[in-house]
Amino acid sequence: SEGLESLRRAFGVPSFTPARFSPGERVEAYLGIDGGSTSTKAVLMAPDGTILAKSYRLSAGNPLDDTREILRELDEQVKSQGASLAIRGVGTTGYAKDMLKETLLADVAIVETVAHTQSALHYHPEADVIVDVGGQDIKVIFLKHGAVKDFRLNTQCSAGNGYFLQATAEKFGYAVADFADAAFRAERLPVFSYGCAVFLESDIVNFQQLGWEKEEILAGMARVLPKNIWLYVVQEPNLAKLGRTFVLQGGTQHNLAAVKAQADFIRTKVPGARILVHPHTGESGAIGAALEARRVVPHGRTAFVGIEAAALLSFTTTRDESTRCNFCKNDCLRTFVDTKPPEGDARRFIIATCEKGMVESLDDLRKVKGRFDRIKKENPNLVEIAGDAAFRSTAVRKKEEAGDPAASARPSRGTARWLSLPSARARREKIRIGIPRVLNFYSTAPFFVGYLESAGVPFRNIVFSTETDNKMYKEGSRRGSIDQCFPSKAVISHVHQLIQSSGKKGKGLDLIFFPALINLQSPLTNTIAGQACPTVSATPSVVKAAFTKEGDLFAEKGIRFADPIMHMGEPALLDREMWEFWRPVLRLSRKEHAAAMEAGWRAMDRFANEIQRAPARALLDRLEAEGRVGVVLLGRPYHNDPGLNHEILVEIQKRGYPVFTMDSLPTDADLLGRLFGGEVEAGAIEGPMDITDVWKNAYSANSSWKIWAAKFTARHPNLAAVDLSNFKCGHDAPIYDVVESILEATATPYFAFHDIDENRPAGSIKIRIETIDYFLRRYEEGLRRGKSLEAELEERVRAYRAE
Repeated sequence: SEGLESLRRAFGVPSFTPARFSPGERVEAYLGIDGGSTSTKAVLMAPDGTILAKSYRLSAGNPLDDTREILRELDEQVKSQGASLAIRGVGTTGYAKDMLKETLLADVAIVETVAHTQSALHYHPEADVIVDVGGQDIKVIFLKHGAVKDFRLNTQCSAGNGYFLQATAEKFGYAVADFADAAFRAERLPVFSYGCAVFLESDIVNFQQLGWEKEEILAGMARVLPKNIWLYVVQEPNLAKLGRTFVLQGGTQHNLAAVKAQADFIRTKVPGARILVHPHTGESGAIGAALEARRVVPHGRTAFVGIEAAALLSFTTTRDESTRCNFCKNDCLRTFVDTKPPEGDARRFIIATCEKGMVESLDDLRKVKGRFDRIKKENPNLVEIAGDAAFRSTAVRKKEEAGDPAASARPSRGTARWLSLPSARARREKIRIGIPRVLNFYSTAPFFVGYLESAGVPFRNIVFSTETDNKMYKEGSRRGSIDQCFPSKAVISHVHQLIQSSGKKGKGLDLIFFPALINLQSPLTNTIAGQACPTVSATPSVVKAAFTKEGDLFAEKGIRFADPIMHMGEPALLDREMWEFWRPVLRLSRKEHAAAMEAGWRAMDRFANEIQRAPARALLDRLEAEGRVGVVLLGRPYHNDPGLNHEILVEIQKRGYPVFTMDSLPTDADLLGRLFGGEVEAGAIEGPMDITDVWKNAYSANSSWKIWAAKFTARHPNLAAVDLSNFKCGHDAPIYDVVESILEATATPYFAFHDIDENRPAGSIKIRIETIDYFLRRYEEGLRRGKSLEAELEERVRAYRAE
């Protein structure tokens, strides 16, 4: 009993007393609505941030009905005292945020991660971690410099959420409000296995059969909750690296047994941790939405339809064959929500899985496409551009530079086809070479294409696999090792596609060329080595085994599979390796080979400088002039494949941000001098391409390049970073903290998508993109304010000098 009372004093949520109003008073407030999965919450917030009234309602199945009822309750809390309510702004959040915004004409809709973050920071500005346990969802949000750095969601899994605890308590005859009292009566407790709710249910049955009392079982369930949060959902046992201040919120935190279990668990991992419970734990999301409405609505000029109009709003929902979308082959069902206010025109909100489904007519679809095309033109995605350009012909086009992309190609300067014998020329013109569009080919393919074209192989005979997609991956992923990372596993699907397509639409492939690249070129200085990832280097051998272990599929198709060892980082050795491999295949002379090598290196130079760095410099200059922000992809070359990056960069581009590759970051002397000159002068580094100040073990080419790109991004105020990494990436894991520390040192916006694999969690990605968009918008606002103040200061200085 004494322990429970001390817990109430330490962690109990203070009872809320609604504000008192005078008869005839006009109450101005901001309205925040959280349309959650199991409940709807709303608050009225005074302009100074004080909560005037709040309302909570378990979902009855329709978020619009739930919201109308909650609005009626809030309005009644004011009117019952003889006062009147004037809404100055409305914000929505939760899974129903967009529908509520459109139907009620709310002023702003924000993703729940942002809403919960803003709410927690409003009461606890020092928060490092937010643990939000709701009825259905578990969200753990990691903060840095007052912004979301990363977060974890429980997706569809119900292990440990509030509804599961509530349902179990009610099964034992306890109201959820009495859960803690019952659990604290237990003098011992059973040990549950953390994880899936199905297994927890099984444990409950087993413990009952073993004679455990229901109060003891409830105590055991509370004790396993933090394990489900941290070990099952978050999958992070090292809590200390996340920070010291943990804010607990969400409706489940009303349960003191759950709070105590979490506090005990956190303190065993983080001695001296500060554990705080949000004062309005059940309404934290709604408070965040109200805070955002207060921030964005100028002088109370809200677009909100009004509480009375909302109460009279009629609506219908339709989801049947008449709502099916036919704008692509998926033929998805949609939900139409039609609303009709007492005055004004009817409106329709469409719930769909993509942007195409949000419209009904082809004209509207063309408008959507036109809008996206304008955004893409204004905000180039150099990841997409580089990913496409790497696998194109390297031949010089006579009229291309004059703006005629349809001009016919001629052989690259330096070609030596005229030296070859007619029989050799005929062989080269007929040979068909397949190359998988994978791994380090995303940075090295121009070299090999340039070499082959110069040697006389027509580009039409160089056959690349397509970009990775789900269909390709499934068709070819039944072979090979299970211990590789996703990009390496996907290679087997690419080779499978090349094999299966051989012989279709003309002559089949003669050769699949997939060299084992041991090292790579690097412009960095002071590095130990420039090794390629050993898993990537070994992948050609894995592929060969996959297609020859149970019968030689290459031989059956009449294809030679070639996986020669090559060293891109050692030009002299590469010259010999290319000569030894291609001489017998293409019947090359020494002069032809030398000319082809020159053409290959020239193609690499053009790919790096003309296709990537030159447009990137122009784009970066424009961002500086406009006070805007661009996003740098910190990844590996193969993350230019949209199937491997899960189109995350495309989604970021759609939000209005240009995207840079690491290879596109300009290396012009003036820019490098501006960014790194001070450190060079101070002797911290030998030159702008030196990373030894932050990373001594620079032996991995792609890892070292990623660290340098992080340094560049951190030093440029108009850039933010998105870090992509794959599950089981042994070369990325050691540099996670290095990259993060570099960017955090300058408070550069930094967002990470680590552990990417073949599963694409669309819901989680959508929430992450919305979160990134919000904080980049805020960051851009700061850039523009700074630019405006700088211009104002310069004007004052000029005026002063003129006097």
